[in-house]
Amino acid sequence: MRRPLFHRALLYPSLLSGALALACGHAMAATAWVSNEKDNSLSLIDMQTLEVTETLPVGQRPRGLLLSHDNKLLYICASDSDRVQVMDVATRKIIKELPSGKDPEQFALHPNDRWLYVSNEDDALVTVIDTVTDKVLGQIDVGIEPEGMAVSPDGKWAVNTSETTNMLHWIDTSTQTLADSTLVDQRPRFVEFNKDGSRLWASAEIGGTVTILDVATRQVLKTLNFQIKGVHPDKVQPVGIKLSADGKYAFVALGPANHVAVVDATTFDVLDYLLVGRRVWQLAFTPDQSQLLATNGVSGDVSVIDAKNLKVLKSVKVGRYPWGVVVTP
Repeated sequence: MRRPLFHRALLYPSLLSGALALACGHAMAATAWVSNEKDNSLSLIDMQTLEVTETLPVGQRPRGLLLSHDNKLLYICASDSDRVQVMDVATRKIIKELPSGKDPEQFALHPNDRWLYVSNEDDALVTVIDTVTDKVLGQIDVGIEPEGMAVSPDGKWAVNTSETTNMLHWIDTSTQTLADSTLVDQRPRFVEFNKDGSRLWASAEIGGTVTILDVATRQVLKTLNFQIKGVHPDKVQPVGIKLSADGKYAFVALGPANHVAVVDATTFDVLDYLLVGRRVWQLAFTPDQSQLLATNGVSGDVSVIDAKNLKVLKSVKVGRYPWGVVVTP
């Protein structure tokens, strides 16, 4: 259904540029920050022009990215440097490095904007760092190959995924201790709380599923499966998840299936599959949630999705193996 639109756009370039300008209207001042795993760099995309404006050197094998709550600091998981780097967004300079533990990959920031929970894949640990004092508050034993991290909106829970143990680990942030574990499908990679913290979404890469849990009971509500016409089931490998703030949609990156699934976040019905680049990995909204960005590792680009009309607008070439992405206003 989308092919005629792009065909007309090729015949009339002004139509495409006009459509992109309208789609970018609310994100005119925004900047996307993309970590390039193989280049040890960040690519910065101007969300008005949808072009890369800067490439910044960082530590080795940058993966996870997140922002402080005031958007002034960018935290970078420099996995092969065994450090979390902290960049001043205004100056684009690394201002310090945090003692993250070995091989940090993903992390999450507590609502207090101070406690950083970091998964240490090689050590089966979650390291908790005080980002004000730069001290380690504790290390929590979890399952084998921990990766995904999320903190609930009320700050009560930090949840970690262990890829080999196939579990979600519930950490009580008041005591920084492990309180419970939940078995999910094979190789869980990513977790995301919804806006009110009542539900947790967890992707399982090898299992090919997304599990939705009730946070109050820590029980499974639904397990989603994905079927894409013309795509072998083995290629459907869910990784990154993003939930819209209005509670309407869940978007799921399906890895080497090269699609982003659109899910009704209330009924859990799969509504659509959006074709993006090769090996889609992580997702991020623009501040007004009018657009969704998807990092495509193998094709080395970022897909820009109209989150309202559920259409892919453009691919932006970045560095080698883009992994993480965040967007500043």
